[in-house]
Amino acid sequence: MSRTLVLAVIVAGLGAGAYYYLNQPEPTPAEQLQSAAQEAGEAVNDAVEAATEQASEAASSITDQANEAAEQAGQAATDLANQASDQVASLANQGQDLLNSWIEEGTLSVQNFDYDAMVTSVQDSQLSQDLKTKALGILDEIKASPELIAQKIEELRVLLTGQQ
Repeated sequence: MSRTLVLAVIVAGLGAGAYYYLNQPEPTPAEQLQSAAQEAGEAVNDAVEAATEQASEAASSITDQANEAAEQAGQAATDLANQASDQVASLANQGQDLLNSWIEEGTLSVQNFDYDAMVTSVQDSQLSQDLKTKALGILDEIKASPELIAQKIEELRVLLTGQQ
């Protein structure tokens, strides 16, 4: 009997639920409008959240790209500075090598100043055109005023080696 009673209660509950559902009044136009507005508001909120998330991701991506570009630019600047430093050192070494060759060959000594050989070696050297022009100018000054040879050779040494 208790099973029958439980079954009767369940059937009665289902019947009452069905009756309530079937007899529920249709929503009024105001209720329909309010429901639609609420759904639209939720959709807008979802869209705003999605757009905000996308904008945040885009900003983060742009920041990462900017940082990477800055790092690359910094590395490029460092590389250029190192290359320029190496070139300056190479030019100073070339100038020192030129002076050393003049001394070793006897082109430049206390007793000898072979203007023509020195001019030819400067012109044939790998020195920059600016250094060649300045060195040839000093050699011309020595030739024009042999009494200034010591002073001018020192100027030539400083020019070619970059040392003071």
